[in-house]
Amino acid sequence: MSDITVLGEQKCFEGLQGVYSHASAACGVDMRFALFQPPQALDGEKVPVVTYLSGLTCTEENVTVKAAAQRWAAELGLLLVCPDTSPRGPEVADDEAYDVGTGAGFSVDATEPPWSRHYRMYSYVSEDLAGTVADNFPADTARQGIFGHSMGGHGALTLHLRNPEVYRSVSAFAPIAAPMQCPWGEKALTAYLGADREAWRDYDTCELVRRRPSQAKLFIDQGAADDFLETQLKPDLLAEACEAAGQHFELRLQPGYDHSYFFIQTFMEDHLRHHAGVLGA
Repeated sequence: MSDITVLGEQKCFEGLQGVYSHASAACGVDMRFALFQPPQALDGEKVPVVTYLSGLTCTEENVTVKAAAQRWAAELGLLLVCPDTSPRGPEVADDEAYDVGTGAGFSVDATEPPWSRHYRMYSYVSEDLAGTVADNFPADTARQGIFGHSMGGHGALTLHLRNPEVYRSVSAFAPIAAPMQCPWGEKALTAYLGADREAWRDYDTCELVRRRPSQAKLFIDQGAADDFLETQLKPDLLAEACEAAGQHFELRLQPGYDHSYFFIQTFMEDHLRHHAGVLGA
């Protein structure tokens, strides 16, 4: 079993909401994650695992306290895993800007210094975190899903498309759908992967869909009043790529909703029910 440190645990909807830390081989530092065990798991049942990736500037705390997810995870019997968005610590490279560095791991394995030493969030989520959850909690690892918000929505979609046999269900709130074609994505991918745009294609949902569409449905909610809709998120480009590649998807444009957790908590039940339906919870 991999070692974890319990930072806090509270009873919640007859389940258990915890926050933990563990050593990450990928990132080379201790990483934090929040994890909700539904009552079925506390009774000894192995339950499906759904991993949530947060957006820029977030930690594991944002979704844990703002998304109202535990109620539905408890009802549906889902183990809900919410990692931090990047490595942190005095030895970890950072930047004064909010959209690269700490809080902006972008779910990539960086190859450019100084980021390459610690910023390996793709491997962290898919290997270190997944292994730690499997070793320490009643997780049915044959039934896994992944979702996220904004930068984390981008990460969820790319992790699914690169590992469809692992992450059988996928959804996203307001994902950065075409990072090769937006300022956030171009800045982060240049910093972490270098100037060669060919290296970026493994982390762009549109490119991955064109290369190898999955058998799953990409379930996406987008607020129509989101300030970042046209400049950064570009869901229309993802819809075009899905239609061209024959990728099954559902894109719901939600009138009046913005980019905030008020939007996320409104539709969280729909997303968790989507995952439960696919995973047989």
